[in-house]
Amino acid sequence: MIKGLKICGVSDSKTLSFILNHPHPPKFIGFISNYEKSRRFVRYEILKELINIDRKKVNFTSVLVKPTDEILEKIKVLDFDYYQLYDVSPERTKEIKLKYKIKIITAITISNKDDVVKYKDYSNVADIILFDSKGYHKSESFDHNLLDGISKKLNKMIAGNIQIDDIPSFRDKEYIIDLSGALEDGSGKKDINKIDKLLNLSSKYETQKKNTSN
Repeated sequence: MIKGLKICGVSDSKTLSFILNHPHPPKFIGFISNYEKSRRFVRYEILKELINIDRKKVNFTSVLVKPTDEILEKIKVLDFDYYQLYDVSPERTKEIKLKYKIKIITAITISNKDDVVKYKDYSNVADIILFDSKGYHKSESFDHNLLDGISKKLNKMIAGNIQIDDIPSFRDKEYIIDLSGALEDGSGKKDINKIDKLLNLSSKYETQKKNTSN
């Protein structure tokens, strides 16, 4: 059974409210906080207003690519549960975690087997390891079979152009599944109907929702 869902790239209040009030909300919602190349990027003033909401136990995640001290100081007042870090060294990751007293999702971008083992450098500092594609902001794919053999004890999240109908194929994998592009319409905006379909489908395969009331 999968360990939960993360919906990434939420950028408007209507979509956020729909997700939070759904009968089967995800465990995580991600907000692109400093990567302006992404069409899902949320500017600070909008982000500040957007996340000032009853999150109903959903973990709010700030997605950060090579964050500078300036952006980290700016967003530290925002009530995030996790920072999801791309292209950040283990040493810098530890520094950020300790300074801001925040849980960390370390993103490892994958194109081959050699990339996979890089997670070991972060296993003692990251709370979750996210395995993503090299073109993460473009919803590109990578071979998820490269992750076979990784310890089940590792708290793992997986992305990389995963589609809604792929969810059943992860039923025997202990992953948190991260989707973004698959939930959008042609203009790059989140599609409420696709999100509804995802949340209803995934609820059948989630360990925590079957075994607990959480």
